[in-house]
Amino acid sequence: MADLLAPVDLALILAFDGSASVTYESFGLIASGTAAGLRDEVVSNGLLGGQHGAALLCLLLWSGPGDREVLTDWTRIDSPRALADFADQVENVPRIVPAGSTAIGAALLMCEKLLSDAPAKSSRQMIDVAGDGRNNAGPESAPVRDRLVDAGVVINGLCVLHEEADLLDSYEREVVGGEGAFALVCANYTEFAQAMRQKLRQEVA
Repeated sequence: MADLLAPVDLALILAFDGSASVTYESFGLIASGTAAGLRDEVVSNGLLGGQHGAALLCLLLWSGPGDREVLTDWTRIDSPRALADFADQVENVPRIVPAGSTAIGAALLMCEKLLSDAPAKSSRQMIDVAGDGRNNAGPESAPVRDRLVDAGVVINGLCVLHEEADLLDSYEREVVGGEGAFALVCANYTEFAQAMRQKLRQEVA
């Protein structure tokens, strides 16, 4: 078995919105779309083709300020089989947080703790925030974002615009940050898989 403490090229948190605006059908599209992106050949080559030949991946589901669950803890991805297994777990994750408010700041605080507790050193640290609403509960997201960026973390976003057409502006002001950070948009959850594949390809390039 590979040593979990060996360095990796990337530590990536996939942070999914599980708030009330995300229906169970939409959550299924998030999970299946992300799994499909992880199975993409370009994404696989990017995750496994770095100096260390490995990455750490983690899956976080969040909604209100106190509603955050690590659905899949840090997992070392150092082979196509390990990546395939992780993608299968993502596709079948349960929605176990209450469908509450949208607390992005609290979610970023949880990501900060997860990164500090990561079981291996990484050349890059990244948070992948996907959701369909702006922060409306708990701590403001921008100060947490700024602290993470100061620590060298990159935060990217994927905005689903079916409820808030100007959500990208909010993400760019309050969520996204770090060297090379970006946010993508999709009109609705039926387009999520394509947008997530594009996002993952950019992140692991």
